[in-house]
Amino acid sequence: MPVLVASDLDRTLIYSAAALALTVPDERAPRLLCVEVYDGKPLSYLTETAARLLAELGDTAVFVPTTTRTREQYRRITLPGPPPAYAICANGGHLLVDGVADADWHARVTARLADECAPLAEVSEHLRSAADPVWVRKHRIAEDLFAYLVVERELLPLDWVKELAVWAENRGWTVSLQGRKIYAVPKPLTKSAAVREVARRTGADLTLAAGDSLLDADLLLAADRGWRPGHGELADTGWTAPTISALPERGVWAGERILREFLRAARPAG
Repeated sequence: MPVLVASDLDRTLIYSAAALALTVPDERAPRLLCVEVYDGKPLSYLTETAARLLAELGDTAVFVPTTTRTREQYRRITLPGPPPAYAICANGGHLLVDGVADADWHARVTARLADECAPLAEVSEHLRSAADPVWVRKHRIAEDLFAYLVVERELLPLDWVKELAVWAENRGWTVSLQGRKIYAVPKPLTKSAAVREVARRTGADLTLAAGDSLLDADLLLAADRGWRPGHGELADTGWTAPTISALPERGVWAGERILREFLRAARPAG
């Protein structure tokens, strides 16, 4: 039976220059591989060691990139190893099969959102009216499924985020602060539901997962085993669970460690 490995990407396996967390002397810094370029500029990296490990993982298990990125944002990434047969985008709103969105899956997701939570238009309007232009840089709607703000983090009042989370909770939405982005995502829009669908289609009897943010918590809990890095929203709040390993490594080093853990768990004993 195949092993399914579902991993968040940003700040879990791949890292922006600002998120690398390289705290060693220059001569000991790892060699990096750029895996994302946008408008002619390199955006995201992993170490060459992590690239090798990821290529091995693609030959060992069913590797499923599982991201809150939109499909367009995900397609900017070129990961080492064989192209994944499945990928999950928009926090579970789109299931890609050989790079093509599964229309039936998306229809099922949107029907559930319509039944179970406040509409996107209401939440988006609240974000626009409640956020202060002093610290908001961009307001975005992603795939007509959820909304997010790009902010100046050093100017952002954390009490505002807490108040937004309470407001959203009462309407069936979740708020997550990740780097310079504040996400507002419907609670029924989950990575875990999409991963369960991939497990059903592939016949996987073991699911492994990794992630760093609140939006990854349901994914980690749905897996048989999960890992979170020593940075990010989950680490900052001390979040854990019986099947979750909280790793001490931060930044790009955590990406390497997570891939080693995936390979160790996915390979048959002996």
